[in-house]
Amino acid sequence: MNLSTDAWIPIVWIEGKSGIVSLREAFERGHRIQDLAVRPHERIALMRLLICIAQAALDGPADYDDWEGCRSRIVSLAVDYLQRWRHVFELFGTGQRFLQLPNLNKAPTKSTRGDDDEGNSTSKFDLALATGNNTTLFDNAGGSERPFTSGKLALMLTTFQCFSPGGRIGVALWNGQETAGKGSSDHAPCLAGGMLHALVRGENLLATLHKNLLAKRQAEQLFGQNSWGMPIWELMPKELGDAKAVRNANHTYLGRLVPLTRAIWLADDCRSLILANGLEYGSYAEDGWREPSATIVTRTVKGQPMRVVLPASIDKAAWRELHVLTVKSVSQHTNGGPAVLQNISDEEAFDLWVGALVSNQAKPVDTIESVFHVPAAMLTETSQKVYEKGVRLAETTEFRVRRAVSAYHKELGDNLDRPEMKNRRRQVQSNAAVQFWTDIERAVPRLMEVAAAPECLGLKSEWHKTAWGQTVWRTAHAAYERACPHETPRQLCAYVMGLKTLFGAPAEQAEVETEKEAE
Repeated sequence: MNLSTDAWIPIVWIEGKSGIVSLREAFERGHRIQDLAVRPHERIALMRLLICIAQAALDGPADYDDWEGCRSRIVSLAVDYLQRWRHVFELFGTGQRFLQLPNLNKAPTKSTRGDDDEGNSTSKFDLALATGNNTTLFDNAGGSERPFTSGKLALMLTTFQCFSPGGRIGVALWNGQETAGKGSSDHAPCLAGGMLHALVRGENLLATLHKNLLAKRQAEQLFGQNSWGMPIWELMPKELGDAKAVRNANHTYLGRLVPLTRAIWLADDCRSLILANGLEYGSYAEDGWREPSATIVTRTVKGQPMRVVLPASIDKAAWRELHVLTVKSVSQHTNGGPAVLQNISDEEAFDLWVGALVSNQAKPVDTIESVFHVPAAMLTETSQKVYEKGVRLAETTEFRVRRAVSAYHKELGDNLDRPEMKNRRRQVQSNAAVQFWTDIERAVPRLMEVAAAPECLGLKSEWHKTAWGQTVWRTAHAAYERACPHETPRQLCAYVMGLKTLFGAPAEQAEVETEKEAE
């Protein structure tokens, strides 16, 4: 199985049919490929691989002007590059293997450290499967031996190296030396900080690839001098003490795009493997390394403002963060969204794909993804602030819905504000809140319209005159109505009391109460 010539990447053709292509075909036929047909974390890993190959083949682009004109050169140069480096993309065999370490053996006295009943199964690669500590909620085949095709293993391996969660892990011998970590591991680079990833999307795969290339000048601004590097397969570490190769792998742009987070050697039966800790990769919190698809924001940590990676959340939809996702970052230590936004013209609308793998410590929880058609105005500070205020309006209104539901229940004799009712209060209020956010999400284009034309708000920010403001209140009323039956006389009285809470509290007070509730 050679990843450059054998088909393994799931895609959708322009005409809508599904297919599978090799790395070479992904470039040669990229103009006819509509999109990748994979899960969010797989998309991120595959895009990083394709970007790495394209940038290595181009040895650039050098700057913005070169970026603008390089699209026509990507295919021919990438195909030549894949032919030249074909031998490093082998999944099996006795030579160099893709993202695997030769001379890797289980440590005779410590091989069980971090192991479980499926410690040597390739099913560990698929983070959605029930293996070891992963839940069996959506996968009842946990504990059984699973066969995988070579193509599926290639996709799983590429993704696992980018998203492997930290935790206990086995120890192996690499060229006779114990692997790093002493049986523990950190999150892989794409999972560190629980980061939310963002990519600019084009009309086809080739266009998407081009839009997400960084110029060397941009890389120097974001990562520092001499940070361009080379793909890890061009300078594969021979041992942990191989300082030059290790530095290239974890402290350069191209080296980190396709990481070697875990030490892996696949058995020829496609069912088993040796798995241990690989190279160590610092995160933004540790050494300031900024992943190009991450967003940096300022948050209060222990009472102090601090720049951190914007985390993904299954409770807070990504559209509520669009005002920070669209900020153009200019250096390693400035807030902003994905680095390639610098390539987007301030007069050009664009599609932004946002996604992540969400984990709880060492356990994957879920994946999320969204696609937004972003008006050009959203790249300006004025529109971003207006959008943020529109999100804030929805958040304070959601709090009103919660308080209105509590007022309704209190009038019926079910006082949810008592301390011992904390869990029940959260459950009852959350049902209405979830309904509110589910319904309001359909109106996000109305909020973007306001952000694109902030003058429609007037000098006094009259949100009630906008389609977004009106939709927020209609949605709040509908969510409250569904959560609070009003058929009997007692229910009708309680319903009216709740309505007074929903529509009566001054907006400023609602915002203060929202902040207190969050604390």
